[in-house]
Amino acid sequence: MLQSLLTLPEFLALPESKPALEYIDGRIVQKAMPKTRHARLQSKLIEKINRITETEKIAYAFPELRCTFAGRSIVPDIAVLLWQNIPFDTNGEPLDNILIPPDWTIEILSPEQSSNRVTGNILYCLKHGCKLGWLLDAEDRSILIFLPDRQPELRQGLDRLEILPDIDLELTVEAVFSWLKMQ
Repeated sequence: MLQSLLTLPEFLALPESKPALEYIDGRIVQKAMPKTRHARLQSKLIEKINRITETEKIAYAFPELRCTFAGRSIVPDIAVLLWQNIPFDTNGEPLDNILIPPDWTIEILSPEQSSNRVTGNILYCLKHGCKLGWLLDAEDRSILIFLPDRQPELRQGLDRLEILPDIDLELTVEAVFSWLKMQ
């Protein structure tokens, strides 16, 4: 964790870096650099969600999208925005700055990441209007599901996963982690 005395506007004026920096409770925190399994799960989830949602303009899944709201600036592994919440310019192109929490935030835990910090970001999103959060743990093949005003639920194996209501997608935990097999 990097210490900072920067304000949120000062932080936002910094150049972007890889891995991304986040602004949490007045501190700058560097995200973990994604590894192969992380990248594979991220790309497959994004592909699956967008294949179902983009054409019908229901939602869009963005990788590593900076979301700045309520005094924080975070970069979820996947930020899903409902179509009506994506800000567009007059040319129909999405604006670069997202100033709301994602409607669905998905984090994929890396071995060197703090599960509490990542969980804290998901809970912060839910507190400020996010409708659904997932925390994937490839080590034990489980997914924690977060919904507003409910206890998190641990899903494993053939358990079905909660999806945003307008997205016609059915997934089990086993199906998600089966994407790791490439041979």
